[in-house]
Amino acid sequence: MLNELDHAIAAHTEEAFLFLEELVRAPSTVGTEQAAMEVFVAEFESLGFTTERLPFSNSPLVDDRAGMTPPADLLTDDRFQVLASTPGVGELLLLINGHMDVVPAESPELWTDPPFEPTRRDGRMYGRGAADMKGGFAIGALALRALRDVAPDLFKNRRLGVLAVIEEECSGNGTLRSIAEQGVTAPEVLLLEPTDLGLMVGGVGVMWVDLRVVAFSGHAQQADGSANAVDLGIRIVEGLRAWAAGVLAAEPEPSMDPAESPYNINLGKVHSGDWASTAPSSAVFSLRVGYPRAWTPTGAEEQIRSAIDAIADADGGFPSRPIVTLTGFRAKGYLLDEDSALSSDLAAAHRDAHGTSPRAFTLGSTTDARIYLNDFGIPAVCFGAVAHDMHGIDESVELQSIVDAARTLARFLLMRFLPDGARA
Repeated sequence: MLNELDHAIAAHTEEAFLFLEELVRAPSTVGTEQAAMEVFVAEFESLGFTTERLPFSNSPLVDDRAGMTPPADLLTDDRFQVLASTPGVGELLLLINGHMDVVPAESPELWTDPPFEPTRRDGRMYGRGAADMKGGFAIGALALRALRDVAPDLFKNRRLGVLAVIEEECSGNGTLRSIAEQGVTAPEVLLLEPTDLGLMVGGVGVMWVDLRVVAFSGHAQQADGSANAVDLGIRIVEGLRAWAAGVLAAEPEPSMDPAESPYNINLGKVHSGDWASTAPSSAVFSLRVGYPRAWTPTGAEEQIRSAIDAIADADGGFPSRPIVTLTGFRAKGYLLDEDSALSSDLAAAHRDAHGTSPRAFTLGSTTDARIYLNDFGIPAVCFGAVAHDMHGIDESVELQSIVDAARTLARFLLMRFLPDGARA
């Protein structure tokens, strides 16, 4: 059966790549994900799955586990997520999760090709979201199409679900809503995030904050007299980086090499000023802050606010303390036991397909796996393709890695869904 499976994967590879091209060609930044969702629906209905559009309200999710809702001006009406599932009744045995939202394509003029026009070259597919993480949906579709050929009754008695969510890139509210509001769960969850064919079993805490700094404004000819709002904000950012280094020294992430800098302070956006010859009176700095797994989101917020106040007080140049507002992620760190049945069986499937064990690792980032594991006690692990330049210019995914990951995934699904002894 396994030889037949690999031949079927090879036969359907181009279909999977075309599916990925359609997904990339449908821009799906926050608030505009529905066209890509319709591509997903068409693909999985062609695989024989039943699809259900899960309503997604733009109203804030009243839940201590939720992140902050994106600004209303980014959101369209009638948003939805999609659950594709094998026909039948009863609970899902396994859930595959992926996020359809992608980050914006900054400076499209710097891309070799337009960011939402998928391009193949040098063994890769380029385009925003090709790697993070629409390539994961291509992996799932390729494995499932091959399994339909060689084991058409595989899901006859035990059901599989494939969930496409939104808002993973800014809050995790999509996955949280699917569980808390629609009850979409399973005993185990596999997220097809890009992991370079390794097992990503954990991540640090992540919080988004907006930092508003107020200073004295005036004519540029007097700009040497006092720091403007941008200058002051930069001092806060540099102070926070020193603070984060201290946190790492005091509370190193035990599952990571400290050289990997798990608690990065990233300055993602700056908004300030309205005239080149005027010293700006205010500035807003949008920051992403990493923090230890041992901290709760509430505790992390308190620590970050205290650090910002201390930096401003010690500086002496701030007319007033900066104002801190939470804007997105309030994500607690997470870690799955590498010896869990989910990790062990996925590693065994990978060895069967490729002859080597996948690397298990954690990153200084987060995924929706944390929601399943931390908030609902559901084992969840990430596994997927080889990615390049995620969130950056000329993002791409290695096409062969989609095939390689599909071979692993197909074997894992056989392990989970075939009766014992029926796989030979």
